[in-house]
Amino acid sequence: MSTFKLVVVSAGLSKPSSTRLLADRLADATVRRLGGAAEVTVIELRDLATDIAHNFVTGFPGAALRGAVEAVTHADGVIAVTPIFTASYSGLFKSFFDVIDHDALAGKPVLIAATGGTPRHSLALEHAVRPLFAYLRSVVVPTAVYAATDDFGATGDRHTGGLAGRIDRAAEELAALLAGRGPAAAEQPETVVPFAEQLAALRV
Repeated sequence: MSTFKLVVVSAGLSKPSSTRLLADRLADATVRRLGGAAEVTVIELRDLATDIAHNFVTGFPGAALRGAVEAVTHADGVIAVTPIFTASYSGLFKSFFDVIDHDALAGKPVLIAATGGTPRHSLALEHAVRPLFAYLRSVVVPTAVYAATDDFGATGDRHTGGLAGRIDRAAEELAALLAGRGPAAAEQPETVVPFAEQLAALRV
C-alpha cells in the first residue's frame, strides 16, 4: 500500500497549545480516513522562529528550517493551523510560508484551520488564510476549521455541528483530494555523467 506524506504546520506559540491540539485532531482524523496509509510530519513553527528571522536577514535557511521547507515542498498534503491575532494569521505563520518557494504549494491539497479566543475571529480564515493559499495556487479544501476556546469539549448545535463534526468533514475532504491524486512518486536520483565521458562522446 502506498503511503501519503502529510505535513502539519502548527503556528501555536504556547506550550501546550490549542493550535497544536487542533492540528493533531485534524491529522488524526485525516489519517483514519486514509486507512492509516499516511506518514505524518509535524512542524512546530515556534521552534523555528529564530531560523526564520535569520533567513530573512541572511537569505540562507538553517538546517532545521531547510528540513521543514523540504518537508512541506515534498508533502502530498498539508494541514496549516494558525492562531488568529488582530483578525488575521500570525506573523510567524506568514513568515514561514514567505520562506517557501511560491511554486512549491501549487496544486497541493491544503486544509486550513485556526484557533482564537472568541468566535468573532472565525471569518479570518476566509478573508486572510484562504486568500494566502489561493495566491500560492494550493487546492484548499472547502471546509475551514475554526476553534474558539469554548469549542473544545462543546457539542455544538444544529447549525455548526460542533468542532468534532467540522474536523471530520474537513478531514474527509482532504483525504478525498489525496486519494484522488495518489501519493507522489519517489524522486529518482539525478544521473551525473563525468565531464571526460561527455568529451569522449563528442569526439565520436
